[in-house]
Amino acid sequence: MLLKGKVAVVTGASRGIGKGIALALGEQGATVYVTGRTVNDGDHELPGTVSQTAQQINELGGIGVAVAVDHANDEQVAELFAQVEREQGYLDLLVNNAFALPDDLTDPAPFWQKPLSNWQMVDVGVRSNYVAAWHAAKLMTKRNTGLIVAISGYTGVAYTYGVVFGTSKSAVDRMARDMAIELKPHKVASISLWQGLTWTERAERNLANIPGLKGAAATRPEDGCSPQFPGRVIAAVLNDDTRMRHSGGTFITAEMADMYGIKDIDGRTIPSLREARGAPIWAPID
Repeated sequence: MLLKGKVAVVTGASRGIGKGIALALGEQGATVYVTGRTVNDGDHELPGTVSQTAQQINELGGIGVAVAVDHANDEQVAELFAQVEREQGYLDLLVNNAFALPDDLTDPAPFWQKPLSNWQMVDVGVRSNYVAAWHAAKLMTKRNTGLIVAISGYTGVAYTYGVVFGTSKSAVDRMARDMAIELKPHKVASISLWQGLTWTERAERNLANIPGLKGAAATRPEDGCSPQFPGRVIAAVLNDDTRMRHSGGTFITAEMADMYGIKDIDGRTIPSLREARGAPIWAPID
């Protein structure tokens, strides 16, 4: 197993992309701390809990550790990383995936007709990334090694769903780059990955129930990937001794998969949507 002995934190992993990434890392033998607010079945309208994700990691051959964390609560986040340090003594990987998606995300109404509470995407999606990376960097720089990954998307340059969503994702990309500059002397890499349509529980529900969604540029079913796909790519980067060459860059997950020869769990090659949806702004700092 390529990642045996590696320690990772994946935020927002009760379900969705975070869960898929955590499972892919666990399949490679990593110890994965999975965070989320859903502790019990029924706490959320969609299925999945942090404990269930951790258990599945164990079944795949990794070590799953479930930690209930609200990433809007700085004290809970601080305790998470304190727990990692107590139990493991080090951290190799942080995947910043937690994101507070509002129920009306896909509604076509303009921003002034949506509630101001949609700003939660900045609180848990941008600020939360910074807080988690702040703690992770303290552990990683002690050993002069590590990788911080932000989960972003084409909406960093292409209008998708709304103003706050695009603002949040473009901020995540820029944050990853500027962190890379300050982390470079300590040999800790920081990158942002652009996901397209991912077959999460929420995506499946929305595509089944929202008229016209399947025809949108961002949600064409034939372009979709499994939630494990980005995890496979992240595992390859973490296992790459030359990963600092990527630091500071924003990458389309599908293109990085091609770089490492990675397919989706069903053997498919996931297409890049660069031509249709846009290209990343930030290249690696070197």
